[in-house]
Amino acid sequence: MTNVFNDYLEQQKTRIGDVIDTCLQQYKQEDWQTIRMMGQEKYKPLFDDHWAIVTDYPSRRGKYLRPTLVMLMAEAMSGSAQKAVYTATAMQMSEDWILIHDDWEDGSLERRGKPALHRIVSQEIAVNAGDTLHECMHRALCENYRVLDIALARRVQQEFFLMLGRTTFGQYAEILWTQQNKDDMTEEDVLFTVSGKTVYYTIAGPLRLGALIAGADEQQLQRIYAFSYPLGLCFQIRDDVLDLTGDFEGQKKQKCNDIYEGKRTLILQHLLRHATASERARIEAILSKPREEKSEDEVLYIRQLMDNYGSIGYAEAEAERYAGEALALLPSIDFIQDTYRPLFSGMVEFILRRGR
Repeated sequence: MTNVFNDYLEQQKTRIGDVIDTCLQQYKQEDWQTIRMMGQEKYKPLFDDHWAIVTDYPSRRGKYLRPTLVMLMAEAMSGSAQKAVYTATAMQMSEDWILIHDDWEDGSLERRGKPALHRIVSQEIAVNAGDTLHECMHRALCENYRVLDIALARRVQQEFFLMLGRTTFGQYAEILWTQQNKDDMTEEDVLFTVSGKTVYYTIAGPLRLGALIAGADEQQLQRIYAFSYPLGLCFQIRDDVLDLTGDFEGQKKQKCNDIYEGKRTLILQHLLRHATASERARIEAILSKPREEKSEDEVLYIRQLMDNYGSIGYAEAEAERYAGEALALLPSIDFIQDTYRPLFSGMVEFILRRGR
């Protein structure tokens, strides 16, 4: 079943990637026409440099899971994903601008096998590129007013912005608690940040957007969220495990970024609950340092303790449990066509098994 979903993911990646390329080229041309109208053609080299930076992350092509889920739900409910293309395009554009900003906020070293954008250009210019992509996302979303009923286009836009608002709020909480070196975080606190940054943004939001386009009612949207909640937790926990153990198909050069960044993950919370008082004191002292001041030995000390106390194994078991909860809830999504059920089961397996 995982292979079935993989094939679907690759098909949609190509389809949506082509639309994104077309849209960005169109928006670049529109911006250039404004520059020409203002009589500022002599700044063409500067203009081209700006757009080369803006399109850097989109050209790297991520997994495209989020836009694929938009397409999948729309197609599974209505038999066609054609009307969901621009929403899926905006979904992927949102991921690219958010990643530019996140990478700067986290001090990340790389993204999709290459240096993070703020490591290639200045931090200010990287953030500006993210701002431009943010604006392009709005343009793509406005395309819905051509292909959807106006009331539906507005409802899709409302859901899209609710999703982004919950995402940025979750990011705020994570940044704040990391900066504060919050030492009294509970597992509930960790799941709270995950519910915004991952549950809604990665799973529930895309599926709900696709469902809205296909005509879903509020009860169906609630069922989608209930299914998405454990699956989103599974996704994030698996992501945290991969940060410590995987190389993302050779694209990732440095492991343990979450430790370098001081992020409070479920794995770290398990370790802090089981470490001795002296170990916990040292862990907290290491985590309180900025990324650049943490030594490799200090990071490896925390990583080794995670092995010693079975923290990674605990997280993997939790991911398995949440995936099982999602599969158990899949029958409640009884408004999709039966022929698409293998794709949904494959999606759950893909999220749980990725990187293995």
